[in-house]
Amino acid sequence: MLYPIATLEATKLNAIQTLEQELGSPVVALAPVEAATADLSEDKIAKLRALEDELGLVLVAVRPS
Repeated sequence: MLYPIATLEATKLNAIQTLEQELGSPVVALAPVEAATADLSEDKIAKLRALEDELGLVLVAVRPS
């Protein structure tokens, strides 16, 4: 399961913004997405990690559907 940033309708966004004000801290909303990770060799994992380091991102290889 992956959790990208959620797309929110106005009522949900308003509720989160109210909570942020009460907490005094930003809140990030994530939404679950069903995904199976790819079965990669150690060499391919190393390439994935190298690109993560280069880009400053987290990358996830998923199985094609």
